[in-house]
Amino acid sequence: MNIEQTVENIVSNTVEVVTVEELKKIFEEKKKPRGYIGYEPSGLVHIGWLVWMNKVKDLVNAGVDFMVLEATWHAYINDKLGGDLDLIRKAARFVRKVMEGFGIDVSKIKFIDAEDLVSDKEYWGILIRAAKNVSLARVKRALTIMGRKSSEAETDFSKLIYPLMQVTDIFYLDLDIALGGTDQRKAHMLARDIAEKLKMKKPVAIHTPIITGLQGPGKRMETTEIDEVYAEFKMSKSKPETAIFVHDSPEDIRRKIKKAYCPPRQVEFNPIIEINKYLLFPQQGFKLIIERPEKYGGTIIVESIEELEKLYVEGKIHPLDLKNATANALIKLLKPVRKKIESDSEAQELLEELRKAKITR
Repeated sequence: MNIEQTVENIVSNTVEVVTVEELKKIFEEKKKPRGYIGYEPSGLVHIGWLVWMNKVKDLVNAGVDFMVLEATWHAYINDKLGGDLDLIRKAARFVRKVMEGFGIDVSKIKFIDAEDLVSDKEYWGILIRAAKNVSLARVKRALTIMGRKSSEAETDFSKLIYPLMQVTDIFYLDLDIALGGTDQRKAHMLARDIAEKLKMKKPVAIHTPIITGLQGPGKRMETTEIDEVYAEFKMSKSKPETAIFVHDSPEDIRRKIKKAYCPPRQVEFNPIIEINKYLLFPQQGFKLIIERPEKYGGTIIVESIEELEKLYVEGKIHPLDLKNATANALIKLLKPVRKKIESDSEAQELLEELRKAKITR
């Protein structure tokens, strides 16, 4: 691919790239840009994580020297898995298994434990310099990246360190590109602001969409802050009823999707539409087969998300028909991941241990 095609492929299926012009310049100037995503190993893996994994594939294929930061200490600060660091590390190993099953060539990725970073005094030197160039109010505003409210730092000071750690991760790893969900936007923007003050490399931020939880937004959507909306209504492993897990059986997937929020003619914050938009249609050559009796219009084959949304808004596809078709396609997408978990004894052991663990918000 040429640079234009490379950038176009990376930008596809994202919410925003800050900025596209800077991203293009990186590929013009560097043969091997440095990129990363940091995630909290916090338990079982749901399909929302596959959105960023898809983008990891794109970046690796584009020749990015890609790192996955297993943010173990970040997860500890954020009270994940009861603060059990051993269990948090096991959750990280399970994510690697899922990435392999999802078709990611993990040999082309460098996995980094946050413990490797925090053991270096240079890391803490960068963090202190970053802290000297930001206000307390700004750090508190960034706490939504943890799925937390600013008031929660009143009883646990360590949570105020978290956003600065995420900024420091980016600087310490000397990154050109920072990948994350839309809920990570405030951390990335904080890094870009501080980079100017410290005269350090300003990372390009790539933000992937977040799938709405299966329960939908309900009547509780009162905020206008998009990252707060995502934090409140996204799929969450701490709320199993809102999520489809990559290890779920076909029967469980059908059952969960059948019960899911999917109002007629509505595509916004509709998790079934979003599964199609962010996971199914991005597959090369994917077509959604909606099987219906002849008296209800017969089977139709939808070739793009734009076509699906148009037909759904016009009321030409019934929610139940959409759910059935989506369940079938999702089961097929997840088959290699389930096969990997079932055939890998370590993956099975990790899954069983994580199933027994208390998944905390």
